Amino acid sequence: MPDNIEKTEKLEMAKTYDPSLVEGKQYRYWEESGFFHAEVDTEKPAFSIVMPPPNVTGALHLGHAMDGAIQDILTRFKRMQGYNTLWLPGTDHAGIATQAKVEEQLVKEGTSRVELGREKFLERVWEWKHQYGGRITQQLRRLGASCDWERERFTMDEGCSKAVREAFVKLYDKGLIYRGNYIINWCPKCHTTISDIEVEHVDSEGNLYHLRYPVKDSDEALVVATTRPETMFGDTAVAVHPDDERYRHLIGKTVLLPLTDREIPIIADDYVEREFGTGALKITPAHDTNDFEIGLRHHLPQIVVLDKEAKMNENAGKYVGMDRFEARAAVVKELKTEGILLKIEPHANAVGECYRCSTVIEPMVSKQWFVKMDPLAKPAIDVVKDSRLEFIPDRFEKIYLGWMENIRDWCISRQLWWGHRIPVWYCEDCGHEICASSDPAKCPACGANHLKQDPDVLDTWFSSGLWPFSTLGWPEETPELKQFYPTSVLVTGRDIIFFWVARMIVMGLEFKNEVPFPKVMIHGLVLDAQGRKMSKSLGNGVDPIEVIDQYGADTLRFMLITGNTPGNDLRFQPERLEATRNFSNKIWNASRYVLMNLEDYVEGPRGELTLADRWILSRYDSTVEKGTEALENFDLGEGGRLLYEFIWNEFCDWYIELTKPRLYDKENVLARHTAQSVLLEVLEGTLRLLHPYMPFLTEEIWQNLPVPGDSIMMQSWPKLPDYQDSVAEANMTLLMEAIKAIRNIRAEMKVAPGQKVEILILAPDNLQRAVLEDGKADILKLAGGASVELFETLAEKPSQAASAVLEGVEIYLPLKGLMDLDKEIVRLEKEISLATLEQQSLEAKLSNPGFTNKAPAQVVAKERERLEGIVARTAALEERIRDLKATL
Repeated sequence: MPDNIEKTEKLEMAKTYDPSLVEGKQYRYWEESGFFHAEVDTEKPAFSIVMPPPNVTGALHLGHAMDGAIQDILTRFKRMQGYNTLWLPGTDHAGIATQAKVEEQLVKEGTSRVELGREKFLERVWEWKHQYGGRITQQLRRLGASCDWERERFTMDEGCSKAVREAFVKLYDKGLIYRGNYIINWCPKCHTTISDIEVEHVDSEGNLYHLRYPVKDSDEALVVATTRPETMFGDTAVAVHPDDERYRHLIGKTVLLPLTDREIPIIADDYVEREFGTGALKITPAHDTNDFEIGLRHHLPQIVVLDKEAKMNENAGKYVGMDRFEARAAVVKELKTEGILLKIEPHANAVGECYRCSTVIEPMVSKQWFVKMDPLAKPAIDVVKDSRLEFIPDRFEKIYLGWMENIRDWCISRQLWWGHRIPVWYCEDCGHEICASSDPAKCPACGANHLKQDPDVLDTWFSSGLWPFSTLGWPEETPELKQFYPTSVLVTGRDIIFFWVARMIVMGLEFKNEVPFPKVMIHGLVLDAQGRKMSKSLGNGVDPIEVIDQYGADTLRFMLITGNTPGNDLRFQPERLEATRNFSNKIWNASRYVLMNLEDYVEGPRGELTLADRWILSRYDSTVEKGTEALENFDLGEGGRLLYEFIWNEFCDWYIELTKPRLYDKENVLARHTAQSVLLEVLEGTLRLLHPYMPFLTEEIWQNLPVPGDSIMMQSWPKLPDYQDSVAEANMTLLMEAIKAIRNIRAEMKVAPGQKVEILILAPDNLQRAVLEDGKADILKLAGGASVELFETLAEKPSQAASAVLEGVEIYLPLKGLMDLDKEIVRLEKEISLATLEQQSLEAKLSNPGFTNKAPAQVVAKERERLEGIVARTAALEERIRDLKATL
């Protein structure tokens, strides 16, 4: 820690936890102290994560918050385990979105990018980036992200840009990048191509138009069914299935294209679905992805009938200049007038929309740059099939393989100005094409210096695909690259597997001959309470910063992580925020109680441990073991649940209450010291376990504890203290069950909280009786007892007494004059019903050979023992009901 940084100022612990007084202070302390920074250290094992770079235009949303919380939990966990830990942050230049933002500004100023020119426009974009681009990284700090901000990267910084050029040139030189005419997705509003996976398919109500195409030199006609009659001017064939007997005799003939009388052939292709529409399909290769592939197979011409604004071009005859949807209405009207339109059927289909602006996408043949994906996809498939790369949960492996095994060439050019410009130049004198890592001065073919660079930029995902190694210095073999690549795990949402994950795997294998990460942890989406995706149009979005302002970052993080399993979507429910805030206050108040009772604490040897001490230490030991295992297995929700149960139900509700008599006994110094020592050990260790989940709260409390160190985040992860004590756990469980049973009777019989009651306990088993005898003081205090009497046998059971039956133990509360016998019988019958259900479940389990033959023998024996206990308990309850009925 730098010499000028001191531990944070301690606040007097208020009655309730106020995150606003803690979070900013603690984060500044962590960052200024350099706790997040990682230097190369080959003496330590490495753990590294690269942050999925959020768009530089973005603001934190709940998906970012969940993603960031998961990465931070893993990072803090591994840092505490002693790894040389790097969480590398950064942002993406977001070509389409960023250019749109700046163009919006220019419109307000009464100008445009065209008027400014490319160079001046790019200057404006960089100005915008420097002014607004850091918003989301500041918001990630609010979340508690322990990134190495000293290593923050940007997809268009100097190092990443060098890597992009190097990758492009290497792929180009290997013949894996080419330029050609191909069908692409064109956004008429953003004025650029977008990839297949950036097209969102939205269910839409449309029509199926049945059109009559006359067969030349015949009285016959083919009737085709289409959803887009305005594209018919680009038809270059009609296709039928080769086995369709209705049309087999027409294959090889031609039809006259309506409204043009242009002849087009009738072809046979297996792609045609005989059952769809009329079984005859008009083929428009320049404006339909599937038609394009059919056109290639049959060597059909490609006639483009729409321009970049999605308006009809000169090939559409008199409809030139019309918007595509306006033209559809006009064409349908003329077809109807000419008797060509036979009928219109309602037809629902999925319409492709731009993921950025929701404009309907136009498939269009265009000259673009592509990456050949087949040779690159094979090794990326193999690493998953042979388990060199694993998805968590593994069900996402099938989705990944499904995409990769059906992959098409990747269109990487975008008609934008903001982005990595394609490093290809054309000689204006001889037409030679030059691809180079640095700008060429002259044409290597003819020596001329009249060179013009390709105007397009690369798809944003091209640079993002290099992210795991470009951020570490590639193409140079830097020390950081050697230590931190491959990274340890990738954390990302299920909606981005092909957008980003697949491309990183492809690029990592191609340029580093290694997977970029051995594990991919997939989390679900955060939905609203009704299970809908959050969106501006629905108005159901939730701003994480507003949640943090109201509840604190720890509450948001813990709520997003717990109550869910890996890969599943999470419904955002405000009531869960309230419950998690209550949990924070529970921890805070428990810690205040411990601290108030540590004022005279001096470290030293403990006295004899009580049953409660041995029990809590054993439960703490188990929580360390299972909590660590959950994090190692990326089951963060289960790890959080274990901590919640241990802290709330065991440490706070039971152990703290059980320590009070010793802590308040100033005479028995050793007993008081022992209780203090166990409280401090368990609290401090539990705070370390909880720290990755709730970093701010745990740091603030830990700073107030009498323990050495600069920060909880720099402490070691708790190791198993080897306090496992199954006898103590069983005995304490018996004592707690007895106390809970008495409390339940009091509550159901509406005994006033301050009213003490006699407690009679029948415990034939000597060991059980001894445990309850030793715990009499705890029963009196925690169950509101006036007296506790234990019996090995009872000659006559109390008649007017409420009762509870545990395994091997019966408890009676004489409530003469306070008890409604009929009500007590109903209560006991309810207990029998619940016990019967549990008995039936166990009997079914034990009668299943799949369980009894495969489960460990000790597990089966334990279940049989449980069944015997339930049967005995049910019998005792039934006997008690008979006794009560006899007194009525």
